[in-house]
Amino acid sequence: MTARVVAVVGPSGAGKDTLMVRAAERRPDLRLVRRIITRPAEAGGEDFDGVSAVEFERMRHDGLFALDWQAHGLSYGVPHIAGDGIWLVNLSRGALARAAEIFPGLSVIHVGAAPEVLAARLADRGREGAEQIRARITREAGFHPGDLPVTYIDNSGDLEDATAAFIAALDEVLIP
Repeated sequence: MTARVVAVVGPSGAGKDTLMVRAAERRPDLRLVRRIITRPAEAGGEDFDGVSAVEFERMRHDGLFALDWQAHGLSYGVPHIAGDGIWLVNLSRGALARAAEIFPGLSVIHVGAAPEVLAARLADRGREGAEQIRARITREAGFHPGDLPVTYIDNSGDLEDATAAFIAALDEVLIP
């Protein structure tokens, strides 16, 4: 078996990382890619390695990332994927075209939620003000995946239902 990469995309607050972790707990064939972000680790949220902007640039210069991008005033990096299996990675929608060039056979699952659900989840995180939250939700309406096929799921309601839908979407996109 070779490495298969599944990009999990969607707006902040949609629950991408929660669904990825829950799926990996139920499916031992799934592996999670741990991103490197120029955000302090204490900021919470998904499991990531927090580094300074200087350290991030050093890592990028040293070729330690398979893919990197900038979003929301932060830098994000995805390390090179080593090993077989199915790898789930939380990616920026803006990085999808480049990711498709880097990861042959890239599959994409878009996790969404109703705008009011996103707003409440983002407000609960406490990292952004009301205007920043509105801007994030507005950006979601402009998502266009280009030529990439995307499987969409909704995570507005019950987490068990969303987990089941996410695993079903994985099964769908991973059919050879």
